Amino acid sequence: MNVQVIMRDGAPEYAVLPWSEYEALLSEVGRQAAALQQPQTASVLNATPALRQLAELREAKGMSIEALARSVGISPAYLAMIESAERTPDTAIRRALARALDIPRWEEDA
Repeated sequence: MNVQVIMRDGAPEYAVLPWSEYEALLSEVGRQAAALQQPQTASVLNATPALRQLAELREAKGMSIEALARSVGISPAYLAMIESAERTPDTAIRRALARALDIPRWEEDA
């Protein structure tokens, strides 16, 4: 079997294998592979939120400003300044915010 293991922080997180081998594994346990969804258009796949939508995205996830700030490792006051566009976060904070809100990335020019 041709399996690629993807690690995060020294622990296995994902396993990637060819589709045919995945189907074979499922058939061994008596299940069928789910039908593939139609591919999304490039505009949907490439759509990323603007940083100015941070407060909306946070609220949609049901997170308080304190909870999001804590998960990113910044103060709630600094996060409030980012949400109000008083401050522009560096790349590391943008990446941490995207990860905490489960979005692929921020628009670069936002």
